Amino acid sequence: MNKPNGQAQMYSTTKQKGDAAENRALRYLQANGLQLVQRNYRTPGRGGGEIDVIMREADGTLVFVEVRKRANAQHGGALASVTYAKQRRIVFAAHHYLLKLHQTPPCRFDVVAVDGDDLRWLKAAFDAS
Repeated sequence: MNKPNGQAQMYSTTKQKGDAAENRALRYLQANGLQLVQRNYRTPGRGGGEIDVIMREADGTLVFVEVRKRANAQHGGALASVTYAKQRRIVFAAHHYLLKLHQTPPCRFDVVAVDGDDLRWLKAAFDAS
């Protein structure tokens, strides 16, 4: 699409914006000592859940990370978009993932909220109960 002055303007899709936020969050978490285990883990079938990023702390804690992106903090921003229903789907996917392991490590659920250029990492943002 062209701007009135004739310069081409690129538009990115919501998925591209989400992927960019996820990449940014991953770099941030790695810079803070976490190690990538898996990206975009999905349960099989319909109605399951997805985990954006699974990381591991140096102490062995498995960290399930939800990355949320919003253009700005209006209407509650990225953090407010992690609803109870979304949390339950993440917990469901985490339980499914843990079934594949021989031993269950300590776990927690974090959120990386990206509002515009602002990035916030909330450790233990919610729990499995």
